[in-house]
Amino acid sequence: MRKGKNMKRFKRAWAVLLCCMFTICMLMPAGVRAEEGENENAKVLNQITLSVGDEQKTPVYKAGEKTELKINVQNKGNIDAQNVMITPVINSTDEWPFDMEKLNYEQDLGTIAAGAQATALWGGDDDKLTVKSDVTGKSYKLVFKLTYDDGEKVYETERYVFVKTEAKKTTSGSGNSDKGHDNSQSDKPSDNNGGGNNGSSGSYVDTGDDGIVYNGDPISTGGDVSSAGDGSVPRVIVTGFDTDPGTVKAGSNFKLVIHLKNTSKKTAVKNMLFDLQAPAAGTDEAAEAPAFLPVSGSSSIYLDGIPANGTKDISIDLNSRADLIQKPYSITMTMKYEDGSATQFEGESSLAIPVTQEARFEFSEIQIMPDTVAVYEEANITCNLYNLGRVKMYNVKVRFEGDAIEGEEQFIGNLESGSTGTIDGIVTAIAESYDESNCKLVLSYEDDSGKEYTVEQPFTMTVTAEMEPADMEMMMDVPEETGSPIGIIIAVIAGLVVIGAVTAVLLLKRRKNRIQSSEEEELMDEVERFTEDERRQP
Repeated sequence: MRKGKNMKRFKRAWAVLLCCMFTICMLMPAGVRAEEGENENAKVLNQITLSVGDEQKTPVYKAGEKTELKINVQNKGNIDAQNVMITPVINSTDEWPFDMEKLNYEQDLGTIAAGAQATALWGGDDDKLTVKSDVTGKSYKLVFKLTYDDGEKVYETERYVFVKTEAKKTTSGSGNSDKGHDNSQSDKPSDNNGGGNNGSSGSYVDTGDDGIVYNGDPISTGGDVSSAGDGSVPRVIVTGFDTDPGTVKAGSNFKLVIHLKNTSKKTAVKNMLFDLQAPAAGTDEAAEAPAFLPVSGSSSIYLDGIPANGTKDISIDLNSRADLIQKPYSITMTMKYEDGSATQFEGESSLAIPVTQEARFEFSEIQIMPDTVAVYEEANITCNLYNLGRVKMYNVKVRFEGDAIEGEEQFIGNLESGSTGTIDGIVTAIAESYDESNCKLVLSYEDDSGKEYTVEQPFTMTVTAEMEPADMEMMMDVPEETGSPIGIIIAVIAGLVVIGAVTAVLLLKRRKNRIQSSEEEELMDEVERFTEDERRQP
């Protein structure tokens, strides 16, 4: 009878415990779903990204001018940014290209809708900014602090842009004031070459590529001119020349090939001797060496003869001085020859040979500020260009290229020999990149003849993923358990579980005690019966 009652009580306790467990299983998914919903809402609220200066051209501010500063602020997220404030971060006056005329430059942009943009303006119609008079032409990195909220959280982040400055112009007329390439120093053969042509006129032959030939009239120096055939004077002229290589570079060897022609249609010339003399030239004032020197040490050339109305070529190996200025240099060639009657003649020609100087330059170390940027951020790239050669570099331009960056071309102008040019450019990061030498500086310039050259200088720039704004302060209070429906449900479930567990333990303990007591009573009964049976035996 007792066992039956105990079993009924035990079953009731287990039923209560099972009901509690069933209730927990039914309520837990709802709590999980509620928590996941809160996480999703948090993710949506965090999708606010403010950027500054997108698609704006880098402004250039001239020293001392009155101007304004406009910065576009764009909301690239899908949630409205509320109470947007933008403030320049000015730790030192050297970081700000304008005169400090205000104590506070904070701007209130209000609410910027998702996908929209607002413009922050400093220096309106009645309150212009004044550019410092001592700016040197360098670029300035302007840092701005942005604060905003999404209605529940407050965020703070920093963004920056670059602006360029232009120093005051000097009154000196040197530097980049050249309007074109100056060839005024070019040597042109003179009409009077000191060869005793007795004032007779000569003729010029333009061979192209700045090469010019002057031919003087021949004169008789011996014999009877009247005995020469039909009495005409045979004339030998230079019709042109070639150089090998085609471009004569200062400090290099070249072969000069001169084309000759006997203009007389009846009289042949023979026993011809040519002598070439170049004028002293060069940048070394103490040196009196000619611009061109024979490689073999002899400047004379012998030729057997040229038939009537015939042509012949002569050649000589020459070396040009390394310190020659880039321009054409003249060579005077005297000639002596005879006709068929042994009448002697002398003539003179001059050749203007263009000499080029190779541009020689170096870049200083390329400085990138900052050295690591995120996508859509800007970086300032600076370095110096040293013109180490003896020639002027014309129309120097620089641009920065790479898969991860984009920027505008910078015009430096003309760069004199021995001078320094400043390269100061701003690029925008457009894609992630961590590779070595993933960017390059492309330099282009022209020489004195207008021929364009291009040189590339590789460098490395690290571009990371787009930065997310930092969470400044959590404005959402954690809900109190007593005031939240989910908290109440959890508390009830916990209480039921505790009650069920305690009840089950007590019932099990009670049942164990009763079973043990019943067993003891049965054992005592058996002992008593055994004792009584023994007593009854005789």
